[in-house]
Amino acid sequence: MIPPAEPPGPGSDGAPAPTAAVPATAATASDPSEPASVPSAVSRPGASTFTIEGRSVPALFVIGWLATLLGLGLIAIAVMSGDTSAGRILLVVGLVPLSIGLIAGAGSQGIERRVRGRLPYRGPSPFLVLAASLPVSILALVAVSVPLSLLGVPLDGPLGALVSVTIQALVYVGLVRLLVVDTGALDWGAMGVGRLGRRAVTEMAGGLAWVLPVVIVTGVLASLLLRLVQVEPVSPLPPTGTAVGFALSLAAGVVVAPFGEEILFRAFATTAWSQGLGARRGLVLGAVVFAFVHVITISGSSAGDALGQALVAFVGRLPIALALGWLFLRRGTMWASFGLHAGFNAALLILAEVASRSS
Repeated sequence: MIPPAEPPGPGSDGAPAPTAAVPATAATASDPSEPASVPSAVSRPGASTFTIEGRSVPALFVIGWLATLLGLGLIAIAVMSGDTSAGRILLVVGLVPLSIGLIAGAGSQGIERRVRGRLPYRGPSPFLVLAASLPVSILALVAVSVPLSLLGVPLDGPLGALVSVTIQALVYVGLVRLLVVDTGALDWGAMGVGRLGRRAVTEMAGGLAWVLPVVIVTGVLASLLLRLVQVEPVSPLPPTGTAVGFALSLAAGVVVAPFGEEILFRAFATTAWSQGLGARRGLVLGAVVFAFVHVITISGSSAGDALGQALVAFVGRLPIALALGWLFLRRGTMWASFGLHAGFNAALLILAEVASRSS
């Protein structure tokens, strides 16, 4: 059965007359349930940040915030408890939800940026990935230090230092793989991480050519700083005085640490910031963060001594940090900056070892 035709509209050809579109603002203003004097939720500070409305993965977003706040709360209580057994246990316990929260937050942010697709770089902030690496690294070190202590291995010796930097490098690579590569934000090729072949060796050799001028600039700058700030600089890998210890320090400082740090700070962070902010700003920001990360664990006999140590270490690392970023962006491969990084660390370790044996 054919349904009866609807009566024609007011148009001359029988077609319905077009209706004027009503602006969303007008509809909102005429809604008696929402007074015009009340600002919308989007215009309120933080409303778009602390809301699950419109998010692709709201559960991951909520887990990130709640776990991070829980972890920070437990750590704050542990710090207020002082250096006690309960405080140390609570500190380790607090690192667990903090790690989960920061990883979930970085993952949520990366997914949202990829879905929206309005940014040059569509992945998690390098600050979030770096923040997540800190508690994860500490937890991994705690887990490894227990069996090492039972075996009688000194944690502050060269072997302990090698284990420590190896765990940190694995955490760096693992988080970049999990939060950046696996989410499709950047692939290894886009970050300048290629296979270890002939071209990689050539690029490393090119990076080594810059070691001498960077060492000279760093030495002059460090000498000037030490005249202004009367402190005794502390090396993260002090001389051991033994052949085995020196070999372990070289493995840690020349191979393992530079590889992990180049993956995180140059291949990932400098690439991400350069895409989002431009090459110059990305280089400077990557260098400043790299230098800052190397001083956050520095301590001293007093607050003034610790501040002086941190100042000397921070400013003294800026030349190599800027050189690494510049070389990475110029050559487009991590292997060039890795060559400079490895050669620079080797030169400092050798000079320190020779000076300690000749004194």
